[in-house]
Amino acid sequence: MSDNGSQEFDLLILGSGSGGYAAALRGAELGLNVGLIEKAELGGTCLHRGCIPTKTLLHAAEVADAAKDAESFGVKASFDGIDMAGVNKFKTDVITRNYKGLQGLVKSRGVTFIAGAGKLTGTDTIEVTGDDGTATYTGKNIVLATGSYSKSLPGLEIGGRVITSEQALQLDYVPERVAVLGGGVIGVEFASVWKSFGADVTIIEALPHLAPLEDEAVSKTLERAFRKRKINSHVGVRFKSVEQDDNGVKVSLEDGKTVEADLLLVAVGRGPVTGDLGYEEAGITMDRGFVITDERLHTGVGNIYAVGDIVPGLQLAHRGFGQGIFVAEEIAGLKPAPIDETGIPRVTYCEPEITSVGLSEKQAKEKFGDDSVESLEYGLGGNGKSVILKTNGFVKLVREKDGPVVGVHAIGARMSEQAGESQLIVNWEAFPEEVAQLIHAHPTQTEAMGEANLALAGKPLHFHA
Repeated sequence: MSDNGSQEFDLLILGSGSGGYAAALRGAELGLNVGLIEKAELGGTCLHRGCIPTKTLLHAAEVADAAKDAESFGVKASFDGIDMAGVNKFKTDVITRNYKGLQGLVKSRGVTFIAGAGKLTGTDTIEVTGDDGTATYTGKNIVLATGSYSKSLPGLEIGGRVITSEQALQLDYVPERVAVLGGGVIGVEFASVWKSFGADVTIIEALPHLAPLEDEAVSKTLERAFRKRKINSHVGVRFKSVEQDDNGVKVSLEDGKTVEADLLLVAVGRGPVTGDLGYEEAGITMDRGFVITDERLHTGVGNIYAVGDIVPGLQLAHRGFGQGIFVAEEIAGLKPAPIDETGIPRVTYCEPEITSVGLSEKQAKEKFGDDSVESLEYGLGGNGKSVILKTNGFVKLVREKDGPVVGVHAIGARMSEQAGESQLIVNWEAFPEEVAQLIHAHPTQTEAMGEANLALAGKPLHFHA
């Protein structure tokens, strides 16, 4: 796919990650003439250097754990180690299949793919520099979707044995010891993978808990699960410095402790890719590198919109995807409803998995008052399928007193699969009494969601706190 010669578009998109390609596909579907600019590969970070490759490693880790524990299920199997060449081939095959599928979609919809590095040069123009030189393209509407990059801390340089997730995904060996700086989503997912692969792992997190943005009950349960898995952690302590040589790294913490490892993974969040792209020069309001928009994702300048990780808020691929669809429909005049970020599901794919939608108990109390919030935890010990899977954890519901459920939080093996019903409950402002009327299939883990709502509705059956 390449530029077909046209230089004027109804919709011109800078960046082909989840938000960019979603806007392109939906825009083309609505009859718009669409140009999609990308300096690297179609699909962006999520497909090539983020979500998809990370989840392939996590699945390989799940298979490794299953092999180790096979005897407890009456299955004769053995775990002989990790073949990283094989794991990486599996990862590459998954990426390639998705990449080819996306290329086919873009081509079939008539989207013009423009390869090269783009820069906003006016309220309706983007200059693109590629292998064949530089050209300027015009868009009646422009969508900025340039994504994010792995951040570091001030004075902490990436290089050698100090790596980010991008380099971690390219490793062709399993390190014996790994230090992970950051206990958020990326940090705990890689920690989980490496532990399953046989590495000794230590997580360093400045905030009081791992997964610090989750409901506190979830964070504490994750910490207990990681301790049981012998994943080490230092929480509530800040990173001070790191030294590295040919033998490894020595990480110093502000409390005087040190952590020695083969590698230091820096997983302290992602920053917006907006520098030197002409955004500020065009008059777009920026804040710490982020593009500021209104609720309709308009920048306030011309017909320029922004989506995905460059817009303040949750940095999730599916958020960007939803915003891309929203903007295309907005430009086409369909007047879609604004996206409520509170209703976007959040998933962490470590073992045990975490899923959450809506407000934590603390957030709900801050919004409604301490006496106006009810919560309930339904332990997975009362769920037959979870017992079969040998997993612990819970489903937690948070509701406004005598009102709808405003938050759903779950932790345990395969709890990512609860994201679908969870988001429906929160976004449709369902009352526990309403969900309790629904019959959940047996034996499934979704029964835990039904039982939690039954209990909160005042009629607990297999209640297991």
